[in-house]
Amino acid sequence: MRKKHDRTLMTEVELEFMTVVWELGQGSVRDILAELNKVQERAYTSVATVLKIMEQKGFLTSSRIDRSLVYQPAIPKADYQQKTLRDLSSKLFNGTPTALVARLVDDENITDDMLEEMRALLNERLGDNAS
Repeated sequence: MRKKHDRTLMTEVELEFMTVVWELGQGSVRDILAELNKVQERAYTSVATVLKIMEQKGFLTSSRIDRSLVYQPAIPKADYQQKTLRDLSSKLFNGTPTALVARLVDDENITDDMLEEMRALLNERLGDNAS
């Protein structure tokens, strides 16, 4: 039996495409293709197909301008980041954001400067600007 995919989260390829659309704000297939081809060569028809699927899933909307379909994000980047983090926290950290943060802080690639930025964000959120 095939595993049912979570249609509320993007695949890796969809996220790559969506990142381009978020950066552009909106774009035709040609606009999006031009940006994607800076990293990896892709066919026009493949890009058009993925964008159409993303629209069907509700990640994008489109409107016809002249003879081109112009795609826009249907979901703001910050909203999708929040949803994805909640999903990650739920699936990988038993719904405990503290465990997610603890794992992140333990990462050896996190610099002292990054930790200070995190501290400043936490202090701001808690309403305490004293370090």
